[in-house]
Amino acid sequence: MSKLILILKGSPRKNGNSAALAEQVSDGARKAGAKVESVYLAGLEINPCDACDACQEGNDGCIVQDDMQSLYPKLKQADVIVICSPIYYFTITAQIKAFIDRWYALESDHGSALRGKELAIALVYGDTDLYTSGGINAIHTFESIARYIGLNISGMVYGTAEHIGDAQKQPDLMAKAFQLGEALAV
Repeated sequence: MSKLILILKGSPRKNGNSAALAEQVSDGARKAGAKVESVYLAGLEINPCDACDACQEGNDGCIVQDDMQSLYPKLKQADVIVICSPIYYFTITAQIKAFIDRWYALESDHGSALRGKELAIALVYGDTDLYTSGGINAIHTFESIARYIGLNISGMVYGTAEHIGDAQKQPDLMAKAFQLGEALAV
C-alpha cells in the first residue's frame, strides 16, 4: 500500500522558491509510488487559535469554522506531513505558524492524533547561512514540535534562495528535494 503524503506550502508566493522545493518533493514521492496531495495555505482562510479550549472540553475538534476544518481529516489520514516554508524574519511564515497552532485541536488526554506520523521539512532563506538567516530557528521549532507531539522527522532540505527562481538555479538543492520525496515514499 502506498504512503499518503500531505505537502503544505507556507509561502504567500504561490510560485516562490519553497513552492519549487515542494514540487520537487512531490515529484520524487510520486515517482517512488506515493500518493501526494499539496495544499497552498496562503490561499485558505486559517484563523489563529483563540485559546478558547473548546477542543479540549468535550467538543469534537476545533469550533472555529474556517478552512482548517477541511485540513484536519487530511492531517489525520496522511502518513507523512511535509511543511515547506521560506524564512521570513528569522523563522517560518505566519501562514505555517497559524496552521500549526491549530493542531492543538488534535490533542486529547491520549496525546496528539498526529503522534507517530512522519514529518519532513523544506526551507529556503535569503541569507547564505542557516544560522544568520533564521533557518536554524525554524528547524529548532520543528524539532520541538516533533518531540512534543511524537512526530518522527524523516528528513529535511534547505538552502539559500533570495530571489524568485533562485531555487531552480541550484541543481543540487532541487535534487536533494526530489530525493527527499523519493525517500519519504518508502
